[in-house]
Amino acid sequence: IDFDLIVEHIKDLNSLVGEGISQIEHTPRGARLRWPEPLPLTLYQNGIVMGSTGAFRPYQHPATQQCLQDIMDGYFPSELQQRYPDGV
Repeated sequence: IDFDLIVEHIKDLNSLVGEGISQIEHTPRGARLRWPEPLPLTLYQNGIVMGSTGAFRPYQHPATQQCLQDIMDGYFPSELQQRYPDGV
């Protein structure tokens, strides 16, 4: 696994969703600016943890392989589409 390449692809995806740029959040009394909530991804020698409360996922697991393949292909992980339709 090429960790540097994974990190490079993640940085590219982050720039697509406007990392560091606030977004408009509509409220009952108008609107305000808010920072998007990040989704941490921790890479280990033998697996990953996605999210601050996520479970450890070994690289051999098919869902983990699909997640990393999505990132390497330049896409947000498909497993996150329902929860983050605009990217995360």
